[in-house]
Amino acid sequence: MFRDGCYVGDGKIDEIEESDLVTMMVGRTIENAYPKSSVKLGEKILEVHNFSHPTEFDDINFELHQGEILGFYGLVGAGRTELMQALFGVTKNASGQIKIAQQPILLKSPKAAIEAGIVYVPEERQSQGAILEFPIYQNIALPQLKKINPSGFLNDKSEYVLADEYAKRLHVKAPNWHEKVANLSGGNQQKVVIGKWLATKPKVIILDEPTKGIDIGSKAAVHEFMSELTSDGLAVIMISSELPEVMGMSD
Repeated sequence: MFRDGCYVGDGKIDEIEESDLVTMMVGRTIENAYPKSSVKLGEKILEVHNFSHPTEFDDINFELHQGEILGFYGLVGAGRTELMQALFGVTKNASGQIKIAQQPILLKSPKAAIEAGIVYVPEERQSQGAILEFPIYQNIALPQLKKINPSGFLNDKSEYVLADEYAKRLHVKAPNWHEKVANLSGGNQQKVVIGKWLATKPKVIILDEPTKGIDIGSKAAVHEFMSELTSDGLAVIMISSELPEVMGMSD
């Protein structure tokens, strides 16, 4: 096996332990792939009642508390992504009742959802979550342009300062924040997309297949950060087609 162009080991696949294989792949020991923190749940932040769509899903009901990771499991095509896109105001014609902090609210557009404190990290991060040819700092600052630039003129310095805070917090690996997102690894691209939404200071973050297409080391880092988010009082909805991930990270 080679990693970064260097020989790291060899052997028969049926004679090697999974933990040893992972260590050779990522260059360090992964002690816990699902580092779920024990967090005391706070007040009810989101309630969904009788949420339905004519063709995608029917009669969905759930509650979400501060500090909670709520897992939605299902295979691709089961309707889980369509459900969350409807909650975020992307999929239209959904009906039912949504309450945020016990107040009924209409989420007819992503803008309305963001203003209410709900953000969505999509499964297809490259085509839906980021602008690959833009640098890291512009991607992270994108939802905040109106706030950062109240005069209507772009302020690169302010955007860079905002991006610096969240890129560092998420441990994005790049030469600097001027680097194009297209040049980053899958795990770092995902961190940029998550950072973009965290900068809006949301109440609820929806993570659709948050570890899809990234290596096991980056997966563990994303899982660890999810636990950090709940420790800060954020509520997380996690969608996954990997049952061990749902079992390992959900409350």
